[in-house]
Amino acid sequence: MSDLAQRCILVVDDDERVRTVLSWQLEAEGFAVRCAADGADALDRIHRERPDLVVLDLSLPGLAGLDVLRRVRCQEGPGLTSPLPVIILSGRTGETDRIVGLDLGADDYLVKPFSPGELAARVRSVLRRARPPADAGSPSAGLRIDAATREVFVRGRLVDLTAREFDLLAFLVRNPRQVFTRAQLLHWVWDNAAGWQSEATVTEHVHRLRNKLEDDPAHPRWLRTVRGVGYRLEP
Repeated sequence: MSDLAQRCILVVDDDERVRTVLSWQLEAEGFAVRCAADGADALDRIHRERPDLVVLDLSLPGLAGLDVLRRVRCQEGPGLTSPLPVIILSGRTGETDRIVGLDLGADDYLVKPFSPGELAARVRSVLRRARPPADAGSPSAGLRIDAATREVFVRGRLVDLTAREFDLLAFLVRNPRQVFTRAQLLHWVWDNAAGWQSEATVTEHVHRLRNKLEDDPAHPRWLRTVRGVGYRLEP
């Protein structure tokens, strides 16, 4: 836990009891915690205090949680290499909000009620994934990954990747020629944290990476499919 100590977590929830309990749990584990009770205050604190992660309830007065997330992602702008990690909280059990939250760039999703300890574990997991990985190296002369800045270059051209696309590519680059199933990639890259991701998530992200990296996505140079098994990165 020492490598994550004193990271600043912003807890956004209109329920004072929830804010208090989560603050106690996170502070007990070494995090610095700030709180906001509504969406407008959350955006102001994100701008002024630059937290390392936001725990964001969907049901907020005034500006709803999804609107807060949407504005955060829009303000970050294209080409951002280290988006602000966000964990969504919701009392709704339906799938729609989860899908919308994912599409907007949420890193994890927790349905109430949940234990404070579970949230703390999710926070640690998301922060570990958000850290710059060890230098992934360059699998070939044409593809270069800068782990410190989370930037990817194809023949010197900067490629705009989402945070998860970068995580997936960096993981494969660190394990060249090793074949991973979709289930394994869900575990290692997505951490399978919420238990609701499907293997189609991996397929879609590989498809997007090929479209961004490969000269001919239908006949990829780097991101190869191993029929009936999964994917590998060819150096």
